[in-house]
Amino acid sequence: METPEHTTAVPALLNAPGTRAAFGAAKNSVTVYGALGALALLAVVAVAGSGHPVNTFMWVRAVLLPVVAVPIHRMTVSASRRSRRAFERVSALAVIMPIAIIGVDLIPGVCPPWYTVTQAVCVLPVVRVAFITRRSAPRAAFPTSR
Repeated sequence: METPEHTTAVPALLNAPGTRAAFGAAKNSVTVYGALGALALLAVVAVAGSGHPVNTFMWVRAVLLPVVAVPIHRMTVSASRRSRRAFERVSALAVIMPIAIIGVDLIPGVCPPWYTVTQAVCVLPVVRVAFITRRSAPRAAFPTSR
């Protein structure tokens, strides 16, 4: 059960059509991210199965990214149900994840270009979540108490 400091959303604003639509779009985006991550994992499996080199980094990343979609989706659902803490976490992760994922992939020699492109495509829905959580409707539902 959430503690009072974690459930400080304004119910009327949280139930506003614009806010509901934003959270629905965010949940959908995280689901798409998970599905794309699973497809990227299948691509790594196919490449490895065809005898091409796949390094440990690629395997670990390919497995972790779709798995991470599950807790992010849960946080997004919690945010849509009045959890300020979940909203803040999803909002922060949606900015940090794309930068970290693409930034690491761009380090020369870490992974081949096809893998970098695959990971960049997978993270596009997360970029969408970053924009969604910064819209006025979701932010208004969680006003700062300073």
